[in-house]
Amino acid sequence: MRKTAYRAAAVLGAAALLSLASAPASAGAVRDLETEALSSRLFPLFDTLGKNAAALDHLKAKPEVATLLRARQDRRDACGSDLGCLAQAMVWTSAESAALARAADASAGAARADDGPAAQTKRELDGVNAIVRTFGLGQVPSYPQIDGAGTIDPQETRARLQAAAWLARTPRAASAQGLDPSIEFALALLDVSDRTDAAGFEPLAGGLNAAAMKRAKGLDWKRYRYSAMIVTGVGPEVEDMALSPFGKYHLRLAANRFAAGDIPFIIVTGGRAHPRATRFVEAEEMRKALIERYGVPAEAVVIEPYARHTTTNLRNATRLLTAMGAPLDKDTVIVCNPGQSAAIESPAFVQRNLAELGYEPGKIGRRVSPTELEFRPSVQSARVDPRDPLDP
Repeated sequence: MRKTAYRAAAVLGAAALLSLASAPASAGAVRDLETEALSSRLFPLFDTLGKNAAALDHLKAKPEVATLLRARQDRRDACGSDLGCLAQAMVWTSAESAALARAADASAGAARADDGPAAQTKRELDGVNAIVRTFGLGQVPSYPQIDGAGTIDPQETRARLQAAAWLARTPRAASAQGLDPSIEFALALLDVSDRTDAAGFEPLAGGLNAAAMKRAKGLDWKRYRYSAMIVTGVGPEVEDMALSPFGKYHLRLAANRFAAGDIPFIIVTGGRAHPRATRFVEAEEMRKALIERYGVPAEAVVIEPYARHTTTNLRNATRLLTAMGAPLDKDTVIVCNPGQSAAIESPAFVQRNLAELGYEPGKIGRRVSPTELEFRPSVQSARVDPRDPLDP
């Protein structure tokens, strides 16, 4: 049935496609809870603007913004029924991104990152570009083995582009569509590609983390040597394998270290990354093993189910510590195998963080053992960066 529908769409004439693409939006604007969650995670600044009509109108009314938005609309209109052209027209040029960032910096209602709304605007527009190029135009992502859309046939590619184009024009309550459709187009591309990973566990303070979060709120952090133990992921490369061999080793190390009693929480970090499109979330599987195999109390285990790399293992763990109310001027301890531990301690890891994140998620401190490193988190880790749309 699905393939038949795609074939029918594929053989529509150019005139029919054009009329659909340019049809006026309907009056209704309903809530889409899944897209709302994804928008909030990926584009917090534009999501905030979408929920504040006065702030959005204020930004759009600025002459320089009105001019660039009109030019972008003209560029999209010139594409007619060419979906590839339309996707390319959604991309923000460097000049457009810089102009909107300057305007957003002075706009009322803009969400504020630690480095200001202009920097966050630039990151979010770079994120729109990354999504459109990867999931719309077929650009190879930085980590092609686990990221991106994978290999799909041209007919499916066209169906996804057409659906994203329609969705970008179909009203959604509290969206930033009124500013520019590229943001909604990017969200739709992830949706139609079934890559809404970034919103899969929201709100992260609930669900499997609820008991630990409740305990954290009344905790006397001064009683403990470290605020938490961070157990990094090592995703399996075998289909239908829940935990990798190294992952199982990490858990034995973590259970033994937790038994010392000087750490209140174990943060297990690892997303649905290895192998590509696996059904297992590494952090979930690690939590299950700690509780069922090693008897660690559920209220002592916190899952971080998004990270896809060692860099974001540490960044995302820091975000969780912030949500828990842990003091960021207190050390944590990273527990992992000797090879990964040595890599985290190396100068090359510093450079990798700077290249991929733009900052260090914290400072690596004293080596405690071949499998343990002290780590002091950084508030810079709170910066949302949708250039990695599966884990911003």
